[in-house]
Amino acid sequence: MAENNKTILLVEDESSIRGAITAYLEHEHYDVVQAEDGVIALDKFNSQEFDLVVLDLMLPRLSGEQVCQAIRETSEVPIIMLTAKGGIEDRIIGLELGADDYLVKPFSPRELVARIRALFRRVVTGDEAERGRIDLGDIVIDTIGRKVFENGKELDITSSEYKLLYTLASHPGRVFSRMELVKKVLGYDFDGYERTIDSHIKNLRAKLGDDSKHPHWLFTVHGVGYRFESGKEHHDEPGSSA
Repeated sequence: MAENNKTILLVEDESSIRGAITAYLEHEHYDVVQAEDGVIALDKFNSQEFDLVVLDLMLPRLSGEQVCQAIRETSEVPIIMLTAKGGIEDRIIGLELGADDYLVKPFSPRELVARIRALFRRVVTGDEAERGRIDLGDIVIDTIGRKVFENGKELDITSSEYKLLYTLASHPGRVFSRMELVKKVLGYDFDGYERTIDSHIKNLRAKLGDDSKHPHWLFTVHGVGYRFESGKEHHDEPGSSA
């Protein structure tokens, strides 16, 4: 077992790339389980626990998109998607499917490791949620009492606003599509309610004092949905108003 007890599922059909990535990740003390196509990837994913998935977009039998969708039906495990296509539409598709990050080939193994470490740092917040508290400095989310405090003062938020903030804050940095948030927050399953999320985001921003043009917490990802950031350094996204 690797020193850090983190196990990564690597899904890549090109054996040379798969071997090179595996060697680098194992050198960084990660356990690596390999899969050369989409069907094998899902079989392995369903047979054991993984801490992260590195997923190629172009795969035999089942595509990376199909694998990502299948994983997201049952798991919130971090997913880094690998793609040979660097266009904005290709990146948006991956993020809409539930991928947490993406890398365009060719890429440096060092960059992949840096992205993996960043995703593992985000998971810490999810662990805090299980303990009953997400501490974001000025904002604290009481996950047992389902309350939100800003500088010690309880905010007057609705149940839907709480669910939305909790979902985003539990996965800082991850981009959620509007449809994902609809399903998680409202439970509805059709497109007519996607823009309802925009209204909830607008209300949350007002209650948190978050400026949509220069956000501190709630960021719009143009054409996709929203992400939550808790760090000190943020970068504005185009189209940052709900």
